[in-house]
Amino acid sequence: MASDADLHRCTVLVVDDDPELRNVLALALETSGFRVLTASNGREALHRLRSLPDICAVMLDVLMPVMDGAMFRETQLRDRSLRGIPIVAMTGAPEGVERARAIAAAALLRKPLDFDEVRETLGRLCRQTNGRGGPPP
Repeated sequence: MASDADLHRCTVLVVDDDPELRNVLALALETSGFRVLTASNGREALHRLRSLPDICAVMLDVLMPVMDGAMFRETQLRDRSLRGIPIVAMTGAPEGVERARAIAAAALLRKPLDFDEVRETLGRLCRQTNGRGGPPP
């Protein structure tokens, strides 16, 4: 099981087209000991994942312009080096729930977000990946 120190090694990528939500979520997660990177769409998120190897979870808005959650996930799953990174889907739209289920996300969080639920979900995922973005040894 990962300790609090392991959470500090866990980098979470927050992907949402709403800059205010990205900033609030980043602040809340950093306060809880996570390292946080952000992206405004799926294309930018893929670039970050490919350039930074220590991302252990992605919080992904399902409905976004440029590249939505489904397109992001499809591309992520085709890339061997990225497919093991778990996705926490986020949506506030009724149609987003079905889209989130369709992408086989590790978890689904409804907007408006409950920050305790966000921290618990990411903490669980980081423990499962041993805080380093890969499966436990």
